[in-house]
Amino acid sequence: MTERRFDDPHHLATAKVIVGVDGSDGSWAAVRWAAQFAAERGRELEILHGMDLVGTGWVLGDYEVAIPSVIDAVREQGGEVVARAERLARSSAPGLRVSTRVSSDTGRELLIEHSAEAYAVVIGATGNAGTFTHLGSTLLAVTAHAHGTVVVVRTGPDDGDAIQVPGPVVVGVDGSAGGDAAIAAAFAEAAERGAELVAVHVWSDWDFGRFAGHTSLGELDLDNVERAILAERLAGWQEKFPEVRVARKVEVSAPAPHLLDWSKVAQLLVVGSRGRGGFAGMLLGSTANTLVQHASCPVMVVHSREEQRGSGDRR
Repeated sequence: MTERRFDDPHHLATAKVIVGVDGSDGSWAAVRWAAQFAAERGRELEILHGMDLVGTGWVLGDYEVAIPSVIDAVREQGGEVVARAERLARSSAPGLRVSTRVSSDTGRELLIEHSAEAYAVVIGATGNAGTFTHLGSTLLAVTAHAHGTVVVVRTGPDDGDAIQVPGPVVVGVDGSAGGDAAIAAAFAEAAERGAELVAVHVWSDWDFGRFAGHTSLGELDLDNVERAILAERLAGWQEKFPEVRVARKVEVSAPAPHLLDWSKVAQLLVVGSRGRGGFAGMLLGSTANTLVQHASCPVMVVHSREEQRGSGDRR
């Protein structure tokens, strides 16, 4: 079972699984996945919908006073979207505790705000564009700025209702704080699911010696060094989760393509929000950015607590 951390608001008994909906195919897939996820974790599911009434008013301008029925129509549509999402959640996981919230804020503002106390935030994406609107801007904003764990549920034209699929949990391993948080989350997920965990560590010549303390490329067999580093990073978690079978994979160069390949057979892909190669001000690393837009399975992006304290409340 997942280790409970009493000083972490995301792991309190009251922490909910939150899912954002907007009426797109991606959001319905997210609701189904989130409902099953919440039920398996014994969590309440909260469905959130942001109407962006400020943006609507800006578009309408002076006409807003003349035709308030437009605003009423937006509110009515929001209510219908949430009602459909609630029915879908209850049919996907009978007996699930479900609550709803409709706000005048944007979807991204709503999800980021409530992520601070959520067990996890789930959003959907279809094809190569993100959920909601604006070519995935909400998807990327929430993934970058939300607190704790964000799961992006990706669907293709042939996915239908097949949200839960067999396969391993795959985690990308690097030397960052976010990478360590991802390892912890991946072991917990593999244990909950009774699945194999595949740990993928990608290295290149430029970062040789960052952990091993060597400066000459001829001193050691680089591949063996990196395998030893990977084993060391996993050792403590394997002791905490002895029931999890672990496969270690060491690759050279470019983590995103390797992880995209694994996403074709995985049931869940887990990564840190920003790898050790990311710039200090970058809240979403290039690897995570690529995966949430193109992976073939749900992607769990884990923000470390150290990273969140460093970034403050930036949006």
